[in-house]
Amino acid sequence: MAREFEVRKEQDLPASPEQVWAAVATGAGNLGWLYPMEVEPRVGGKITRAESTVVAWEPPHHFAARATLGDEFSNTLSYRIEPVDGGTTHLRMGIHWVHEGVWDEVWDRKADAAEKHVHFYQHSLAEYLRHFAGRPAVYVKAGRPEPASDPDDFAALCRRLGLADDAAVGDRLSLRLPGTDGRPEDVVVDWLSPEFVGLRGPDGLYRFFNGSTWNVPIWLGHHLFAEDADEQQATAAWTAWLNDTQA
Repeated sequence: MAREFEVRKEQDLPASPEQVWAAVATGAGNLGWLYPMEVEPRVGGKITRAESTVVAWEPPHHFAARATLGDEFSNTLSYRIEPVDGGTTHLRMGIHWVHEGVWDEVWDRKADAAEKHVHFYQHSLAEYLRHFAGRPAVYVKAGRPEPASDPDDFAALCRRLGLADDAAVGDRLSLRLPGTDGRPEDVVVDWLSPEFVGLRGPDGLYRFFNGSTWNVPIWLGHHLFAEDADEQQATAAWTAWLNDTQA
């Protein structure tokens, strides 16, 4: 028996439909808020992530992609983009899973992770469009080698970032960027939850993921917009920082 699962998110974005389309339907745009994902611009085109295929391509109004895993699983991602008054855009985003077979605690955990990640990433999309739209981005990903078993591990990471126990969205702090001789960057907390921490600086969106929530490693995925950002150097520096658990 098939089990279906949906996540939907609607939001008004401070950008034109063309800017929103570029952010969600192109490889360069995805680097600014999501992760590397090249898109072949046509129905039937391939997407270089999870063996996805473009199933709707109507720029700048409707983009959809579908991933399948044999006969047991399909995942359809859809964006509908509508202009509204004042030069802004209304975005309707949805994910639809269909799973054939046994739905167990593993799939429950995956569904929970999918829903929470969607809301976090869609928030990051808005932050990107509001503060960095059109700027070239470098994506930096780093992770710890083992799944996080203790929630206190992520709490310790938050303290290293300079977050107080009573920190809240909107707080400002000075983040020392690894690999830059300790150069501080003034950042603002733009997201704070047990699962994710989001910090926004003048040249970056810094994203931290609490793996203990889903029994996976703690990891980070940053979007860097400085002209001199170097992917390899930044990845090496942030990997060393993340795995320095004695700091």
